[in-house]
Amino acid sequence: MHTRVCRLHGQHDIRIEEIPVEAPAPGEVIVTVGAGGICGSDLHYYQDGGFGPIRVREPIILGHEAAGTIAAVGAGVEGLAIGDRVAMSPSNPCGSCKYCDQGLYNHCLNMRFRGSAMRLPHEQGLFRDRVPVRAEHCVKVSDDITIGEAACSEPLSVCVHARAQAGDLAGKSVLVTGSGPIGVLCAALAAEAGAAEIVVTDLQDVPLSVAARMGATETINVATNNARMAEFAVDKGHFDVCFECTAAAPAIRSAIEALHPRGTLVQVGVTGDLPLPINLLVSKEIVLKGSHRFHPEFPQAVALINTRTIDLRPMITQTFPLEDALKAFEVAGDRTQAVKVQLTFA
Repeated sequence: MHTRVCRLHGQHDIRIEEIPVEAPAPGEVIVTVGAGGICGSDLHYYQDGGFGPIRVREPIILGHEAAGTIAAVGAGVEGLAIGDRVAMSPSNPCGSCKYCDQGLYNHCLNMRFRGSAMRLPHEQGLFRDRVPVRAEHCVKVSDDITIGEAACSEPLSVCVHARAQAGDLAGKSVLVTGSGPIGVLCAALAAEAGAAEIVVTDLQDVPLSVAARMGATETINVATNNARMAEFAVDKGHFDVCFECTAAAPAIRSAIEALHPRGTLVQVGVTGDLPLPINLLVSKEIVLKGSHRFHPEFPQAVALINTRTIDLRPMITQTFPLEDALKAFEVAGDRTQAVKVQLTFA
C-alpha cells in the first residue's frame, strides 16, 4: 500500500509524492487523513525555508494539525477500532527527561513533534492520505462535527494552554492582539471563560470579521483606527489580560500600554529578539508570561470541539484538495483573505 504525501524539498518547492505504508506496528493505528490545517510554521518552511535557527535541511512532509478515520489497528491497541474518527496529537515527549519527570511534557528535552525541522533527521508530518500513529496520540471525535473542525484540535490545544497561563477570566477585560487562527481561538476561549469584554486587533478586516463571529465584543483595525487603542492607554491602561498573538514589536508595546497596572500579558506569538518597553513593564508591574505548546490540553481541546462549546467553523476560511497544495499555501499566506486554510485527502 502507498500514500501520497505533501513534501517540501526547499523554499517554495512543494511536491506531491508517493511513499509506501507498512501495516501498523504493535501499539499503532493507520489513520486515513481527512483534513489537515496549514499552520504558521508550515508557511515559514514554505516561504522562507524555516524560521530563526530552524531550517529545512532535508525533504520534510509538512503538517501537524490533522484528523481522520482509523483504517487499521495494530496488536495491543485497546479502545480504538476501525472506523473511529480521531484527532491526532503531533506531540511526542520522551517521558523520561528531567522535565517529563516533573510533568512538564511540553518542555521535553527530547521532544519529537510532527512536521518539525528542529531535529535531523526531521520529524515527518501528517499531510498524507494514510499515516501510522501511536494509539495514545489519537483522541476520538464526535460524529456530529466535521473532520475539518477536528483537525483544529492542535491549535485549540495551544490556546487552552495559553488561557491557563492567564488565570480566571470571568468578568475580566481581555485584549487579543492579532486575529490569525491563534488569536481568534484565544478570543473564543476568553468568551467561553466568561470574559466581560474581548477586544481583538489586527491589520486586516477579514480575520477581524472571523474574530467577531468567535467571541470578540469589539474589533479594531489598527491600520485604520489606531486612535482607538490610544484611548485604552489613558490613565495607565484598561485591560486585565492580553493574549499577544503577533510577536510584532508595535503590537507588544501597544498591549503593554493598554494593560492596567498589574495586568497580565500572555505572550503566545513567537519570533526572534525584539525591543521591549521595559520602563512601562516595570512601572506598571505587568506580569509577563510565555506560553509554549501543550500536552494535557489536547484531549481537553477535543472535548470542547466535540460539544461545539468552541465552534471552529467560522475560522476555516478555505479548503483545498491535496493536489492543489501549492495554491493552498499561497492562499494561506494572504491574510487579506484567509484565516485557517485546510487540505483534504483521499
